[in-house]
Amino acid sequence: MRRFANYFLRGLLITAPAALTFYLCWVAIRWVDSLLGIGIPGLGLVLALTGVTLIGALASNLVTRTLLATADQLLAKLPFVRLLYTSIKDLLNAFVGEKRRFNRPVRARIGEGSAEVYVLGFLTSESLGHLGLAQQVAVYVPFSYSMAGHILILPADRVLPLAVDSADAMAFIVSGGVTRTAKPDHTPAA
Repeated sequence: MRRFANYFLRGLLITAPAALTFYLCWVAIRWVDSLLGIGIPGLGLVLALTGVTLIGALASNLVTRTLLATADQLLAKLPFVRLLYTSIKDLLNAFVGEKRRFNRPVRARIGEGSAEVYVLGFLTSESLGHLGLAQQVAVYVPFSYSMAGHILILPADRVLPLAVDSADAMAFIVSGGVTRTAKPDHTPAA
């Protein structure tokens, strides 16, 4: 009976992540299809990806860039819409845009002596002089299993860069320290 239970648990560890991943992908595909009113599974997702790619290609054109900049300025001026639009735009740019912010993983020291604790995060601003916080830096610390997090304001000398890829650091933090994608012999840079 114990052997049966071990086999079952091993099988569960193998099949549950794959099954849940496929299920969530299927739900996402059906959701996109329903938004576009398309009855052929997956066609809505293909059309959405094609449309976004086409918009990206058109955005490289000077005329289209001017139109997009005008629309961007208009959306940035509308009350409430501005809050949503700029927040979403800044978040996306932080991960994948030309102004990426989550590309500098760091180890931040909090507390002193026996109360000393380290947190892993991403240096998002090296200078907070515009807030009246000279010699301070901003470190974004994501929560595990979430994209939410905290912004810590710390003295610059308490923040050390990590010699790991930012994607590996994010995977490690978001997984609660379970994921080990980085090479184990990486050491923090001084």
